[in-house]
Amino acid sequence: MPMTRRRFAIRMAGGLVVTAWTSAPSRLAAVPGMTTLQIKALAFDAFPIFDPRPVFALADAMFPGAGLSDEWRTRQFEYTWLRVAAQHYADFWRVTEDALVFAANKLKLELSPDKRAALMNAYLGLRAWPDVVPALDSLKKFGVRLALLSNFTRRMLDANIRSAGLDGVFEQVLSTDQGATYKPDPRAYQLGPDALKLTREEILFVAFAGWDAAGAKLFGYPTYWVNRQHLPAEEIGVRPDGSGVTLTDLVAFLAERETG
Repeated sequence: MPMTRRRFAIRMAGGLVVTAWTSAPSRLAAVPGMTTLQIKALAFDAFPIFDPRPVFALADAMFPGAGLSDEWRTRQFEYTWLRVAAQHYADFWRVTEDALVFAANKLKLELSPDKRAALMNAYLGLRAWPDVVPALDSLKKFGVRLALLSNFTRRMLDANIRSAGLDGVFEQVLSTDQGATYKPDPRAYQLGPDALKLTREEILFVAFAGWDAAGAKLFGYPTYWVNRQHLPAEEIGVRPDGSGVTLTDLVAFLAERETG
């Protein structure tokens, strides 16, 4: 629903009070029952903001039909979880490069230094999804605090903020590298309350991946899943408080459930 049709009131002292209803419109799935959320800040994963598709399109263009992009993505996140479980941390840039090398070796591809560098550097020039700037503008105008909370290194986050033209939009730019861990480790999610000086219940976490939405919910964040890939929810006993396919849906979710 367009913002002009409903008042989206943010109380600077009390936060945004929203309610998740079972009667949500079909594009805005909500959890069963009714949950009142008092939101003072939104913490975004990187990928609801930055479009990663050009990275993987480049991988597939370099090695047509080889399946490099899928193998790279899978190993990338497996390595983050393996390193957390093994207590053998390396930052996300290193993990991403290691995953790329593994994927190329597994698929028996000749990954020259130039191709390797080009694929890695593609992670430093991401653009925003088309719906991002208007949605963030709406949220900023209403006074809600905005933060990033991502597995990306700070260098990767800063580079992509510049590339997407989002300088100055986020009050906090948080990399899980600060905690030498990765989501869904609770220590990673705790960076949000620590930096924003809020309780976890006052921060709506905005996830791109279903596993991240589930991890954030288990941590205790109210959670919204920007399900751009139209995937089913994870089956681990929790659901996000809301879900949609764009940040426009997120704005509508909050506006529809504004009370008081």
